[in-house]
Amino acid sequence: MAELFSKKNKEALTTPLLKNNPVTLQVLGICSALAVTSKLAPAVVMGLSVTIIVAMANVIISLIRNTIPNRIRIIIQLVVVAALVTMVSEVLKAFAYDVSVQLSVYIGLIITNCILMGRLEAFAMQNGPWASFLDGIGNGVGYAIILVVVAFFRELFGSGTLFDYPVIPQALYDMGYINNGLMLMAPMAFFLIACFIWVQRAKDKSLQEN
Repeated sequence: MAELFSKKNKEALTTPLLKNNPVTLQVLGICSALAVTSKLAPAVVMGLSVTIIVAMANVIISLIRNTIPNRIRIIIQLVVVAALVTMVSEVLKAFAYDVSVQLSVYIGLIITNCILMGRLEAFAMQNGPWASFLDGIGNGVGYAIILVVVAFFRELFGSGTLFDYPVIPQALYDMGYINNGLMLMAPMAFFLIACFIWVQRAKDKSLQEN
């Protein structure tokens, strides 16, 4: 039991949340972060989908890593991820069709998400299933946190809603308040992510260049 929650395993789970976040520090998965964060619902679903897929793919690749020929390892990794993405896509179409429509092709593009391929190649191919599972959860949740935070501000100030429910009082609109349509444009997601990167680097002196 102690080995399951060793220092190394705890670091695999917690480090990607903030200290080595895949979006703000590794600068991976930016494309989907720009595309699916205009609303909270698709951002949450995308974050959960990536978390589930990267965790399960890490476990599968870790279990078979010693049997994978080196020359075709990338192909096998892609096949595993593609199978998991297809399963998640079908589940979304069955139980959350409206959200799956909003996510459009971006669920399918998880197959080539830099975070997944990076973790499979850099971690799962060298570590056991449990550590790989924790690494997948940590990186997936770290990615999801950024998506949800960005989507929160974009939907709130761009549409005046959260999960499509109005949250800004009508009285403010009567006084002349207007939703900021610029927040719904992809460049604003890039700007918000840039702000997170700036804040993180400003607080962590080890990330600052001399």
